[in-house]
Amino acid sequence: MLHSLHIENYILIDSLDVTFPEGLVIITGQTGAGKSILLGALSLLSGAKADASVITEGADSCVVEAEFAGADETLRALLAEADVEEDGDRLLIRRVVARSGRSRSFINDCPVPVGLLQDVASRLVDIHSQHKSLLLTDPHFQLSVLDHFAGNGERLATCRAAWRTLQDLRAQLAAEREQLARLQADRDYTEAQWKQLDEAKLVPGELESLEEEQRSLANAEQIKEGLGGSLALLRAEGEGPGMSAALKDAARRLSAIEKFLPAVAGLQERLESVRIELDDIDAELEALDARVDLSPARLEAVEDRMSRLYTLLKKHQCATVDELIAVRERYAEALSGSEASADRIHALEKELKAAEGRYQAVCAELTAARCEAAPSFAAAITESLRFLELDRAVFDVAVSAAPESATGCNRVAYLFSATGRDPQDVSKCASGGELSRIMLSLKEMMAKFVGMPTLIFDEIDTGVSGSVADKMGRMICAMGRDMQVFSITHLPQVAAKGDAHFVVEKAVQADGRTLSSIREVQGEARTMEIARLLSGATITPAAVENAKALLSER
Repeated sequence: MLHSLHIENYILIDSLDVTFPEGLVIITGQTGAGKSILLGALSLLSGAKADASVITEGADSCVVEAEFAGADETLRALLAEADVEEDGDRLLIRRVVARSGRSRSFINDCPVPVGLLQDVASRLVDIHSQHKSLLLTDPHFQLSVLDHFAGNGERLATCRAAWRTLQDLRAQLAAEREQLARLQADRDYTEAQWKQLDEAKLVPGELESLEEEQRSLANAEQIKEGLGGSLALLRAEGEGPGMSAALKDAARRLSAIEKFLPAVAGLQERLESVRIELDDIDAELEALDARVDLSPARLEAVEDRMSRLYTLLKKHQCATVDELIAVRERYAEALSGSEASADRIHALEKELKAAEGRYQAVCAELTAARCEAAPSFAAAITESLRFLELDRAVFDVAVSAAPESATGCNRVAYLFSATGRDPQDVSKCASGGELSRIMLSLKEMMAKFVGMPTLIFDEIDTGVSGSVADKMGRMICAMGRDMQVFSITHLPQVAAKGDAHFVVEKAVQADGRTLSSIREVQGEARTMEIARLLSGATITPAAVENAKALLSER
């Protein structure tokens, strides 16, 4: 229930603090006094769009804050999921709108997104304003009320889950089929590209090896000359013993005089070491010389291979052979992807068929439940309408087939006839007063099974008067025994039924500003307010007596 409301700098409200009791709360006031402003402030707490135009002139921001009591388990779970701290069964909701037009939302002093504010508020309060009677013409609303009556909550949850799964599988299947079509359309091109790369017999690091070999082959004669000349110098060919033999002979001579001059022993070892290193160099030069190929045919083959690799690199915009190999693998994957895609399509089609079966099964359950509930639902509304003095009224519910959706395969039409003959679509044949009575009957029924903590009626009694207004007042009063109900009304027959009565007033202040306020009236003050509703600006003694009589009947 709505326990208290604080409003600051909101349109014509400078500062307002009011506490509300349980039961039926009546709000009255002159036309233009600011009753709609109160509803606008509550709408802000319900997540309505905010802008700087709602801020009182001269203020930097406006604040609307409400304290609710009685948060249920569903609401607590929603808050826990959003990391909002609990405060017992108390719930404090606040919305602050800045002059810039930006707004901030808080629940129990924790900042929250406006989307969460909307979810929470929808579970705390239902504001029914005058234009909401037009909901009667909305097929979604009509179906929703019937489903509430039929107790289809779990079936609808199952249906929505099945629908989401169905839509997801259909989207996956469509995407897979599109992918397969692309693969098949590109198959010839892809296969040609893969074949060209596959026939190239690519080897990682091959190009670097070829470039090195090409340099060697292209300069083979110069290399041969350098290697042969070096060997000739080391071996002193044609000019006596080579360097190795000379070093060996020198070491032998030093060995012969070692007993006379011990200091030469170290030099002998060094000469031997140099000779061994020189022999090793000689062997390596000889091996290199043997490997150098003076083959023009091999040079041509290497350059042809390099040219082929360069062409492929340029064509596929690659820097290395390794990258070319990766491109080849991607083409191979694309070719094998056609088969894999076909397999996935087959699996998805099978899964989709099963999902369609589950969805159709729950749709059939919903259809059966709706068709079974429709007659008793229509009878209950017809009974309420006849209580509200539509004595010959007939209300009927037509359940028919509709395209698949998250709520099943049905559409619902509310049919109405004030004369009891030939019921037509309610949007085509009901007057404003009849719409008000139908909507009140629906709200009364919804209040029994939806469990809305607080229900606000904004002049739902528009278009009715006299004994009908009295009976509407009784119906609203009966609803107030089980829940908190606010009724903003101009009808004294309804106003007299309330457990508490508040009056909204507008007055010009000393500084010239016009401000709205709200106060609770009791006793004589309430009698006079009821009398004002009965007689208008001039309150007559007869109106006062009539007001007392109405108040005594509640």
